[in-house]
Amino acid sequence: MGMTGVLERRFALAERGTSARTEVLAGFTTFLTMAYIVLVNPAILGQAGMPVAGVAAATCFAAAFASILMGLSANVPLALAPGMGLNAYFSFTVVQQMGVPWPVALGCVFLSGVAFLILTLTGVRQLIVAVIPTHLFAAVAGGIGLFIGFIGLRNAGIIVANPATLVALGDLTQPGALLALFGLALIGALSVWNVRGAMLIGIVATTLVAWIMGQVVMKPEPYSLAALTGTAFQLDLPGVFGLTGSHGLGLLEILFVFLFVDLFDNLGTLVAVTKRAGLMDAAGRIPGLNRILVTDAVATVVGSMAGTSTVTSYVESAAGVQAGGRTGLTAVVTGVLFLATMFVAPYAQLVPLAATAPALIVVGGLMLLPVTEVAWEDPLSAIPAFLTVAMIPLTFSIANGLAFGIVAHAVLKLLRGTATKGDWFLFLLAALFVIRFAWMGGAA
Repeated sequence: MGMTGVLERRFALAERGTSARTEVLAGFTTFLTMAYIVLVNPAILGQAGMPVAGVAAATCFAAAFASILMGLSANVPLALAPGMGLNAYFSFTVVQQMGVPWPVALGCVFLSGVAFLILTLTGVRQLIVAVIPTHLFAAVAGGIGLFIGFIGLRNAGIIVANPATLVALGDLTQPGALLALFGLALIGALSVWNVRGAMLIGIVATTLVAWIMGQVVMKPEPYSLAALTGTAFQLDLPGVFGLTGSHGLGLLEILFVFLFVDLFDNLGTLVAVTKRAGLMDAAGRIPGLNRILVTDAVATVVGSMAGTSTVTSYVESAAGVQAGGRTGLTAVVTGVLFLATMFVAPYAQLVPLAATAPALIVVGGLMLLPVTEVAWEDPLSAIPAFLTVAMIPLTFSIANGLAFGIVAHAVLKLLRGTATKGDWFLFLLAALFVIRFAWMGGAA
């Protein structure tokens, strides 16, 4: 009873209607749907000239530190890791197109994390949360659901790129697509039968079938913990302030993108996951918001020192919530698993994308529930909500979807003549989004 009692007191398990066993299972589920980042992040940042083994170790360390901190300080089932999209921006735009050396780019990530912390402690981030209407929160959750489902379908090869129509149906006779469909049917059946751990069982079973079919290719690189020193404390802060000439403006843009995308990706994820977990109150407020936001900012600062791009909350946390995760214990378990993965990082590729794809597809579908809260008969709610839901998956960016929704909401409020002096921050935010679209010309 001792250990259970400690966990019960620390995480208020009974109060949230969960148990230690359910939370551990949820933590494993979240970890398995996120584990791809251990392989994908080094592959992307490696293209910026960073040592791949070092980035793999830094990825595991940053995800472990951030997830455990989130679980312990904020008690929410939200796991964090280096963000997708931001790592691509770091590698392809900042390092390759702008010609900024990667240690200097890490310095920019560090500064964006510090700026993030300042915005949180001064209440600016909370102000942003307060001006976003509840129907947009519901739309963000739904849009992220479509986004997760889209990523799952793409990872499975069920949806593929097509030059004529942008997207098209893939070849369903390919092993990856067949595996994913098998996993989807299995998770679907187990879910319908209310089996606890349906996601986890589906992922593991699909992985085993993939091994039997010979679809898992193992090419472990030689790896040691000393690899972490390849990127740890390599950030170059003096180099950031030395970015002059054409890079002077570039520096502002880099910091703006890192800050902006992280802020809105994080906000969107936060809303979707807490809503799904039933943690949001009736007024649409998130309990412990300050602690969540501070953890997110600290995670980015620590991640940059370990040697990885911006750390942010992961939408895949919704898979753990779906598996029953309701407290910070889920995030702590996910973090401990990332810590263990640090020692065996190259072996993370034993779980193929086709095995985690079905879980993402199912979670994506289940996350559409909040869309029913939007007053679709009222154009003032419906138009911004639709733009948010549509733009998140179609532009592959949570921040873009939220930007479209907020701008549409502000413009329609103005045109309807219902804007008040109290809406000044909403209009300021909308203006910043418009400037961002005009200035960046789609770079983000």
